[in-house]
Amino acid sequence: MVEPETLVGIFDAEGGLRGELRYVIDKLAGRGHCALCDITHGLNPLGKRSFKEACAASGVTMTLLHRDEASSEQLAMSGELPVVLAGAGDNWRVLIPAGDLAACDGSPARLLELVEERSEN
Repeated sequence: MVEPETLVGIFDAEGGLRGELRYVIDKLAGRGHCALCDITHGLNPLGKRSFKEACAASGVTMTLLHRDEASSEQLAMSGELPVVLAGAGDNWRVLIPAGDLAACDGSPARLLELVEERSEN
């Protein structure tokens, strides 16, 4: 039996309170950012309403993980973070690489357009 593909977005940030605080401090200080964070959360720890609404309207379900929460198989396939992967179990493929996430310019709608375009191929 073949498992259905799932979508996993991996942030270029650590999880937990300490990781979240470090990310916000670094972003505000101009020392770094994560394009996937910009799309899904901005600086809102609860997430952007526009991202949640866009996912609900499109029917897309995406699991969001910090780099320390991803599996070794997911990280091995990821390359540069952030990334959106598609797959299941030990079999993952890059659906949307870091550069394409950056090109979304924080737009949940653009991210979901890319998911739809690339999931059909």
